[in-house]
Amino acid sequence: MRPTKTLGQNFLHDANTIRRIVRTAGVRPDDVVLEVGPGLGSLTLGLLPAAERVVAVEIDPRLAGLLPGTVAERRPDLADRLDVVTADALRLPELPGPPPTALVANLPYNVAVPVLLHLLDLLPTLDRALILVQAEVAERLAAHPGDKAYGVPSVKAAWYGEVRRAGNVGRRVFWPEPNVDSGLVSLVRRPPPPGDRAATFAVVDAAFGMRRKSLRAALARWAGSPAAAEARLRAAGIDPAARGEQLSVTDFARLAATEPVAP
Repeated sequence: MRPTKTLGQNFLHDANTIRRIVRTAGVRPDDVVLEVGPGLGSLTLGLLPAAERVVAVEIDPRLAGLLPGTVAERRPDLADRLDVVTADALRLPELPGPPPTALVANLPYNVAVPVLLHLLDLLPTLDRALILVQAEVAERLAAHPGDKAYGVPSVKAAWYGEVRRAGNVGRRVFWPEPNVDSGLVSLVRRPPPPGDRAATFAVVDAAFGMRRKSLRAALARWAGSPAAAEARLRAAGIDPAARGEQLSVTDFARLAATEPVAP
């Protein structure tokens, strides 16, 4: 077989990196771990001894078919801990068996953020996540208000929990070797801010759609007019001249909860 670029297949193979990921993720003996994109199964084999169960979601039917055999050959004593689901994680409606408690995954670079957000929304039992992503994506996910990298991924991830960088990963631990460095991102779930998630995310998308403009201008279409946007911003206690990168997820939720104003 050959790795497929369209599926973002860069397989993790370094044993030290795998041990580091399992340790950093804090996998417990009672955890049901969700792994997305197990690929050749290297990380899967590292997770199985540490967890009660591993549910591996693989979009590539070739790899999904091979994974149980790989585990049966290398760790036959742990083969009964593995469930393999052949599916696109972005379109996953549900999972079999006990609800997962942790997400630990080497996510394909091209869909890392949407997959993370979809799974956090779909599976409220996930209380933490440790994902391996492109370094630039890691920086965006873990950015705080005022940071240069702060944007839509930062705010939306923060809706679900506390996000931080958990280390850097070089290129040589993958096959094939990618053209970019990678990073680990940790998320620990906490209650979301008061408000509606969909409404908040709509404001976030609007605010960063024209991030160089003031919120009064950037949110004009969302609110109905610049004047209506200003009124709602002031009602939320936010300076209309501020920009989206200055607001926290709590600020956005408060703004989304304000009453609509006639344009």
